[in-house]
Amino acid sequence: MLSVENLAISFGGLAALRGFSVEVAEREIVALIGPNGAGKSTVFNIVTGLERPASGRVTFLGKDLLAMVPHAIARCGIARTFQNTEVFRQLTVLDNVLIGCHAHLSAGALRGALGLPAVGREEAAARETAHALLARLGLDDHAGVEARALPLGLQKRVELARALAAEPRLLLLDEPAGGLNPTETRALMGLIVRLRDERGLAILLVEHDMEFVMSISDRVAVLNDGRKIADGKPGAIAADPGVIEAYLGREDD
Repeated sequence: MLSVENLAISFGGLAALRGFSVEVAEREIVALIGPNGAGKSTVFNIVTGLERPASGRVTFLGKDLLAMVPHAIARCGIARTFQNTEVFRQLTVLDNVLIGCHAHLSAGALRGALGLPAVGREEAAARETAHALLARLGLDDHAGVEARALPLGLQKRVELARALAAEPRLLLLDEPAGGLNPTETRALMGLIVRLRDERGLAILLVEHDMEFVMSISDRVAVLNDGRKIADGKPGAIAADPGVIEAYLGREDD
């Protein structure tokens, strides 16, 4: 589904990625792990069009993503969350999710100003979709609450609901468990697996919580200093001496 080949990019003379490649198949959960500064979020930024690599190739369902602008990438079926939760804090939870529906609305500003019946039907359908997502993610009781009033765990669910509202086929999750307590983390693990199974999603995630990664991932790719040093099943990655040395830590450490 997603193919990332030989990406290279530098910032201020510092190489963030050096020949990085990874693939994500349909309905597969792939985790991207590595130390801070290894280049993980840069991969997400390139896939979603926020950064342009110096070299390499990124395709999604055969489409060249490097030739597309971010909103076109979103329309072709890719949505993401961010390491630092990016909700619209002064908007309600419902309005945050409605923004995610925007990628699939066809009515423009003129049709909206004219109040055409098709516009009303489209808006009603978007609200129905948004409410269904809020219910699915346990947020229906918070629909009218401003996002800034919610604790971090619920804000992360709002951001996830907004991403799902775009009806993606590939979901990019940047540190979804960051800042969550163990109970919230376990609930999120189950939710992500159910979303993959129910919606047929492919998921690429960045996460530092190794229990989270090893429990839900079909495959794990490891970045260190901008290079991929391992790629395989979670059990094999956990036992890989190079990964242990570079990221997971030796037993005597």
